[in-house]
Amino acid sequence: MNAFPRLVVIAALALGGCSATGNTPQSAPATSPSIPSPFGGTDLAWIEINIAMDEQLLPLLDLPPKRTTDPSTLALTTQVKAFTQAELGLLKQLHTRAGLPDENPHEGMPMPGMVTPEQVAEASQLAGPAFDETVTKHIKAHLEQSRNLARSEEKSGTEPQTRQLALQILRTREVALSTIETAN
Repeated sequence: MNAFPRLVVIAALALGGCSATGNTPQSAPATSPSIPSPFGGTDLAWIEINIAMDEQLLPLLDLPPKRTTDPSTLALTTQVKAFTQAELGLLKQLHTRAGLPDENPHEGMPMPGMVTPEQVAEASQLAGPAFDETVTKHIKAHLEQSRNLARSEEKSGTEPQTRQLALQILRTREVALSTIETAN
């Protein structure tokens, strides 16, 4: 007997139990083998966390055209906004394929690199060098945390397209972070 039918029998016995009048198994519900998901726990959490992080970053990236004329801040935010929107589209496709719920448990979760509405409100009150410094600081924290999360997905993820996106994110984060470092 191969392992799968044996597990079904064991599970049916465990769930069905035995009757009180002897050790005859009660009828167990019919089970059908399901196709295992290619998404592991790391994949699922990584998708949800990155969607939340990217969605919360976008309002900050909308501010620079109205708040600064600094070419390096404008270039950085344009670059980050472009790859963030592209990645967000892919993350949402993976989210749908994985069958994740609409409610994201990571939305608004305080964690390193997560841009908060309060940080966006603070930045929207600034202009000039103070704005540039604040926005760059928040973007850098986001990129660093995003890179750390992508490394975890690369190491422990199982779903091939999710891992491929993590590798792409690692590359974009390295380029953007090196841009920040050379500007400082």
